[in-house]
Amino acid sequence: MRFAPSDPAFVADPYPAYAALREGPRVQYDEATDRWLVARHADVDALLRDRRLGRSYLHVATHAEMGRPEDPPELAPFWHVVRNGMLDVEPPVHTRLRRLVSRAFTPRTVERLRGTVQEVVDRLVDDVQGAGEVDLLTALAEPLPVTVIAEMLGVPEADRHLLRPWSADICGMYELDPTPEAAATAMRACREFGDYLTALSRERRARPQDDLITVMGQVVDEGGDALTEDELVGTCVLLLNAGHEATVGVTGLGWWSLFRNPGELARLRADHALLPTAVEELMRWDTPLQVFERWVLEDVTIGGVDVPRGAELGLLFGSANRDPEVFADPDRLDVGRSSGTHLSFGAGVHFCLGAPLARLELQTSFGTVLRRLPQLELVEEPAWRPGYVIRGLEELRVRV
Repeated sequence: MRFAPSDPAFVADPYPAYAALREGPRVQYDEATDRWLVARHADVDALLRDRRLGRSYLHVATHAEMGRPEDPPELAPFWHVVRNGMLDVEPPVHTRLRRLVSRAFTPRTVERLRGTVQEVVDRLVDDVQGAGEVDLLTALAEPLPVTVIAEMLGVPEADRHLLRPWSADICGMYELDPTPEAAATAMRACREFGDYLTALSRERRARPQDDLITVMGQVVDEGGDALTEDELVGTCVLLLNAGHEATVGVTGLGWWSLFRNPGELARLRADHALLPTAVEELMRWDTPLQVFERWVLEDVTIGGVDVPRGAELGLLFGSANRDPEVFADPDRLDVGRSSGTHLSFGAGVHFCLGAPLARLELQTSFGTVLRRLPQLELVEEPAWRPGYVIRGLEELRVRV
């Protein structure tokens, strides 16, 4: 099988194609997607840390200087929100934003949420007990991270139904070649979400509360620097999208992975102490974020192959996480695996700031379901959503 992100068969199982890519040159140009693909763990890990690459190039060059078209004017609201968050900027702006946000997003903040996360999961499990057949995605995977992020940010309960659709619509722009319809939808969602958060942040400045929006609006570093209003909005959008979509994906794909490997599911049910390693293994074995992109800011040579400035790299997380050079018997799910480091949270300056929260949510979610729904079983094989970059299931029908 070849690399074909628009092919449903590839989306359902890209791993044979990844294995073939790892056997070839360390970087390979894919004409169909106009990207240079990097498939090996060591290379992906190193390039995530390489400052000759960037999530953006606008700090060093214009679109024209990089041989790229200008942003379409109709997408200005989308790029305004996204480029005021941490994900699509580079040092020194990224360094400043991450330093400020980290002061409000501390391990203590996450630990304070442990009770809230458990309460949310218990309530969701209460709602499905005795229900017979349910979709695990809509019943558990989707509402958990939305509720937790909303609690953190301070989004009023009456408005929380808005968050999931906004997140899904915005993330449609992260596919390799979004359609004009997907771009227009993402633009609308960014504008609506940005307007909502701007109004909420102003309200919190006038009437502070015990929430992250209030804290981020007040945080000032030693140099007297603070987040601008646009940066606060961009950061909140990023926290929702990154934290929510990834956790939903790992929950859905994780349970589907366990159902496909009944021996490992039985092993985990018999020994809940395996939960921390099991969660890491589920993120490795079938990660929802299959590729992360980097722009080449200056000519580089990767494995003897010259890659020119202005090129775009596709760093294949899904392939790196199955590299036999790092993981013994990589295509086997092993909930007790303790060797090797998956790259699902990234690496380098853009390593996921929300990783501790994601781990807390996932361990609490899987652990509670294992404990309270011990007879959980799959009803039917799920269908895959069409997206590849953020890969996931349409639904996961289970019997509780």
